[in-house]
Order: sequence, then structure tokens, then C-alpha cells
Amino acid sequence: MITLRLESNPFYLLKAKFLFLLFFIAISNTFANQPSVARSFIETSLQMVKVSGIAPTVISRNLFFTSAAMYDAWAFYQEDHRPFLLGQSLKNYTNDFDLSYKIPDSLVTEAMINEAISYAAYRILVQKHIEISGKRRSIDIIDSTFTALGYDIGYTSTNYKNGRGAALGNYIAESYIAYGATDGSFEEADYEDFSFQPVNGSYNLNSSGNKNLEFKNRWQPIMPNDYIKKKGVDSTLSDWNLRIADVEDAFLTPQWANVTPFALTSADTSYVLKDGEGHLVYFDPGKPPQLDFEKDSISSEEYKWNFLLVALWSSHLDPNNSKMMDISPAVRGNVYEVPNSLKDYYDIEGSSANKGHSINPATNLPYKKNLVNEADYRRVIAEFWVDGINTYGPPGHWFSMLNEVSDHPEFEKKWEGKGAVLSPLEWDIKSYFALGGALHDAAIASWGVKVAYDYIRPISAIRYMASQGQCTDKSLANYHPDGMPLMEGKIEVISVEDSLAIVDARNIGKIKIYAWRGPDYIEDLKNDVAGVGWILAENWWPYQRYSFVTPPFSGYVSGHSCFSFAGATVLEKITGNIYFPGGIAEFTAKKNKFLLFENGPSEDVTLQWATYRDAATETCLSRIWGGIHPPCDDMMGRVVGEKVGNKAFEKVNEYFKN
Repeated sequence: MITLRLESNPFYLLKAKFLFLLFFIAISNTFANQPSVARSFIETSLQMVKVSGIAPTVISRNLFFTSAAMYDAWAFYQEDHRPFLLGQSLKNYTNDFDLSYKIPDSLVTEAMINEAISYAAYRILVQKHIEISGKRRSIDIIDSTFTALGYDIGYTSTNYKNGRGAALGNYIAESYIAYGATDGSFEEADYEDFSFQPVNGSYNLNSSGNKNLEFKNRWQPIMPNDYIKKKGVDSTLSDWNLRIADVEDAFLTPQWANVTPFALTSADTSYVLKDGEGHLVYFDPGKPPQLDFEKDSISSEEYKWNFLLVALWSSHLDPNNSKMMDISPAVRGNVYEVPNSLKDYYDIEGSSANKGHSINPATNLPYKKNLVNEADYRRVIAEFWVDGINTYGPPGHWFSMLNEVSDHPEFEKKWEGKGAVLSPLEWDIKSYFALGGALHDAAIASWGVKVAYDYIRPISAIRYMASQGQCTDKSLANYHPDGMPLMEGKIEVISVEDSLAIVDARNIGKIKIYAWRGPDYIEDLKNDVAGVGWILAENWWPYQRYSFVTPPFSGYVSGHSCFSFAGATVLEKITGNIYFPGGIAEFTAKKNKFLLFENGPSEDVTLQWATYRDAATETCLSRIWGGIHPPCDDMMGRVVGEKVGNKAFEKVNEYFKN
């Protein structure tokens, strides 16, 4: 849970969010501080995501459908708001709702509006989760919320002209479900599309090196099954986790660029030619650095720099290193410009461009120092922002953050920070619609780039380069132009006297790297720490749980970066402020309780962000420390995400100005 607080207040705002708190939400929204019915269904949707373990693309679509359907149910009763789907035509779907049908204002009640919203959200969420609900876990959650609000699951009429909000809600849900069958997501096939064929064969994690990688710039499926069996399945793994592991060759939802967007238009598109076929891309960021086989080039140098920075950043994850750092907003964040060169932003020692914030604008006081162990901070953010198994996913994380903002006692629910204060229901309906549209389009845009450029992940690239040798000294027998550049104290050749050679003489002449040592050094998840040391570079690991070592789709651009910058942009726009309420938001990772696949952190670590952009930036950097993305994936993902967020906000306002 993220906590928003006033910097000048010594007492933190303590809030516990339990799912069954929703049971006590009354049907009426009489009191201004009472959660709206829209809020209850978004909170419930997030809990369903957490137990279902669905793909980030599908999460974003489900949240958008739920948010848009609730908006339509609410907008029907408003004079000055245009519906999104009701009576509209969207690409391959036309809705037959009678827009001339209205209920006189004198007959409209708050209970009627809440009922329409609730039935629409309930029916959609059940339909989206019924096939993947795993022992009905997620369906039980939504049923409990719905019945606790006093509604009848058995009422299924869609005759909206009978005047009942429930019938209107059922009709809206039915309309969205029908629309979903036409939007290109392949929902009817459980979102599976096997038309994408990887050009590289699967890589078995039990292997050392990756010498036989054929296409050095293209995605390689990762096969974790043998390694999972070797380690033994840990008790925290979900059924979904194991199902994903069984489909190691599949690229998750490669069709997503063709899903009908919310705000993106044909003017934002281009086609990227790959393997003789054009691939649809929104906001084309251009080709990432390419490794030119047996040829030195600027692009090859950039490729190596990008991926080796990922490997070397993992050397910053040793809590035995006592180096401390200030992670307060005073010295971190406040960077809005895209750098001319990635090397101007990312440093091999782990720093990035930061201006910091001189004062907290809510208090006019300087931000206080926040000194933490450097390795603890980087381990914590790698896990806090991972948004993987048993979490809300990247899109859900930003919905959760929006809810925290809305709850802050200093926050006024004014659209764009202007005009009258909105009721909790109107604020939630509009803000969810805006954020849902942006994150839905972020998935479409980022996945389009992923498929078009089909770019390699760090684990494949790093292990490949290491298996080729080194590219620094042509006089050595292990020279290869695709090899790793040597760096004293960081990347070296294993000599006869080296401890790695003593363990196994076959390692002589191979490349070693000073990095996080990986899951082979962790037996007890609760008590062991892998630490950092010299390892065979061909055995390098991302800082992830061994059962889900890297996502099952290509890297460029980073989905996390795209989602986060789209989300942060929308939050800036709808609140009319770049800063979190009170000028700061926080999350505390408790000592030796927060990390899941190794012990830690060694002390409490309180993450802090002044602005939405600062939080998004930390998300992006966390994926480098996590070993999932190089800088080129990250920065271009930010660029695409910001454009998506701006488009979504412009679009959503069109519906509010009838």
C-alpha cells in the first residue's frame, strides 16, 4: 500500500485495505467520505486480478471495459455527458441502444444509478474471469461484493426500458461483451494467438551460455521448466505461474496491436517491415540498437553498452555493502527531458539524472533526508514495481495509486484541479474512465512495438555475448567481435589461479562478471541472500524469482515504462497537479519481510516520491535493476507512454462536453 502524507505531519496516515471492507459499503452514497460503488468494483477487480494471474494486456483491457461500462451506466442519467458505447459504432461493432430513450430527472434516484453501475460492472467482471477463475477464487470475490451491496445475482433482464437500473446495467454489460468479441483481442480463444513464430529456439535455463543463439537481435523464448524441477516448486507459486511455464515457446498476446484502441487513431500509426510483413505500430520509436555479427559498429557498441549495463547494475544488489544513499525527493526525481544520449542519463555505477525538488510545494519546507542502504533500496524497488505473479499487474498498480490519491484528506476532487468539487461517485467514474482508457492504449501501443521489433531480452543477450568470449583484446584466443568488453574489476577473463578455475578447470579463458549470484545461491527463500560476487558471465541471472525469470514476450519497448508514463501523465492531467497530494507519497518495505525470493531488506526502506512522474521513473529504473530491460527499452517506453496518456486525456474530455 502506498501512503500519501503531509511532509510536515510527523504521523503517517495509516490505512489498511482489506477486501471485505467492501462488504460494509452501503448502497447509498450519502456521505461525502464514503467510498462510491464504482470504487468498490474497481477494488474488487484488482483483488480478482491478484488471484487470477492474467496477462498485463488482458488486465488493462478488463479494467478499461469495467471503467467504461460504469461510465456509460452513469452517463445515461446525466444531461451533459456522452456515452462511450451506448448507441455508438466502434470499428467493427454497432450498438443498438435507443439514444432517444430517457428517464425523467424527477424519477432518477441515486440508488437507481448505483444499481445500473453495479450490474454492469458485475456482469463484465464475471464474464472476464469465469474461464480463468481457478477454483472460483476470483468469482467468489465478485459474488461476495455484489451480494453484500444488496443486489440479486439472479436478476438477468436486459430490458432497459422497464426503468430498472439493474436491467440497464445488464444491457450495458451484454453490449460490452458483444463489443469485446469484435475488438481483435481473441477473447473467445482465451486471448491465445499462435501466429507469432519466434525465429530463435527456446533457451533452457539449465544451460550455461547461449552460444547457439541464431538471431542475436531477436526475442528468444525462455524454457524454465527443467530449472523449476531442479529447484523444486516453492509454495508461493500460483497455478497460473506453472501454466505459463508450460508454454515456453508462446509470445504472450502478440495480436494486441490490432485490438481496437480507446484514443489512438490512424494518424498515430505506421507499419514496420519485418520478415517481409508490415506490422502495425503506434508512435513508432524506431529500431533499437543492433548487434552486427562479426562487425564493429556504433550500433553494436550501443547494444553491448545497453545489455552490459543491466548485468553490471546487478552488482549493486548486495546488502553486505554498507554504502548508504539519500532517496528523498530532495535529491531524486524532477526529470522531464528525454536525454540526447542514453549515456547522459544512465550511469554504469547505477546513478541516473536527478534534479530533485528544492521544497515541498504543499508545505514550503525542504524535503527531509531519507538515508537507506543502497542495495536494499534497489532490491526493494525491483520487487515493489515488478507487478508480476499475485499482484495487481502494472495497470492495476496505477489504479491502486489513483485510489490512494483520491483518499488523501488534502485532495479535492476537482477535474483538472479546477471548478466545483465532484461527488466521490462522479470523480471515480471519470478518473477510472480516463486512466482505464490510457492503460488500455498503453498495452496496445507497447505490444505493437514488441511484436514489430521482436527484440532480445537481457538474459539471452548477456549469456550469448559471454559465451562468445571477449571483444577487447584481439591478441587473445577468446577474442570474438560479439564478445563482452573487458572492464577491470567488473568483467574479466578467468585465469588459471582464479577461484572459478580451481572449481572447474574448464572455466579457464571464459569470462567472469561481478554481479548478483542468482537463485543457485538461495535455498531458503525466507533466510538466504544470494549476494554479489564473481560468477561465470554465461550463467548471469536477472534479479527475479527463478520460476518466472523473464516475461514471455520481447523486451522493446518496456511495458512497465509505457504503462507508468501513461498512468502518471493521466494523473497529472486529471488532478491538475504534477505532485502527489501533500507533496509526497510513500511505501515502507519492512525489514526481512518484504522480499519474496531472498531475505530482506536488511532494514526498513521507505520509498518516497514527490510527483507522479517520479514514481513512474522509479518504476522504469527498477526494471533495469531487476534484469528485465536495458535502457533503450525503458526510455522509448516512456516516450510512447507519455504520448498515449496525453491522447487518452484529450479523448476522455470529449465525452464530458456534450
